[in-house]
Amino acid sequence: MHDVLYYALKGGVRIMRSVYILMHQRKPDTGVLARRVLEALGEAHIAASAESWLWERLDGGTRRLLSDFPPERCEAVISIGGDGTLLRANALAVRSGLPVLGINVGRVGFLTEVEIDRLEEACGRLADDAYTLEERMMLRATVGERESLALNDVVLSRGGYARLIGVNVWVDGDQVGPFIADGLIVSTPTGSTGYSLSAGGPLVCPEVECMVLTPICAHSLQHRPVITSAAQTITIELDGDHDAMMAVDGREPIRFSKGQTLTITRSEHAARFIRLGPKSFFNTIRIKLSEWSR
Repeated sequence: MHDVLYYALKGGVRIMRSVYILMHQRKPDTGVLARRVLEALGEAHIAASAESWLWERLDGGTRRLLSDFPPERCEAVISIGGDGTLLRANALAVRSGLPVLGINVGRVGFLTEVEIDRLEEACGRLADDAYTLEERMMLRATVGERESLALNDVVLSRGGYARLIGVNVWVDGDQVGPFIADGLIVSTPTGSTGYSLSAGGPLVCPEVECMVLTPICAHSLQHRPVITSAAQTITIELDGDHDAMMAVDGREPIRFSKGQTLTITRSEHAARFIRLGPKSFFNTIRIKLSEWSR
């Protein structure tokens, strides 16, 4: 086991020599996959650390390939899984400004950069500094003193109750709602390919700076998705006596009650993704949605 970080200079510029690994915890072949990842990083002379649960699942030989340092001391985070794993990796990386490389072993992987069969190539590209960084806008959701960051979306839902909820919505003080629906999604352009899309929201190019409000199973046909500027402020309150549940990027939901106010703005933080080459948004949509429908 190593306890140092490796750095190198190439043409007077420091190139990547340390990463933190996040993996999907419920994959049946986690140990085999982890060894492959660590061996590929070792060949590229990149030190790697990982979450404690992964250490516990590895055999002694594989464990010796890991270094022991916290994520804030690394230069990037590698996500091995699908979009859910990548969202978790971004939540870990974003406040430190660390970039994330998504390697897909999930089913769809809208947000990931490469498939697992390109793992060795991806590690070599990191070592050679042959990549670019792409930034994606994020949301800041505030309820009282609680603040959360979202790359995909903030979702208000009726939870486990078989009833509609009333939601009052204002954009820069102008009333947009009320919405009577199963819930309401506020998404980024990145999140427009997720839950919002399933609820009838529009696909939005990631370069567009906006927020998308999409009602979930609205009671009235007049309740349609609304697109706002990223510079505007969205304010949400419940209309009625029933509580709702609020989830940020699919993480553990919290109760949202009448009398509370949810404020959503653009975050000062941006997600940073490692890109290994040009990527067409519409080509990705076409391929991924075709795979999803199989």
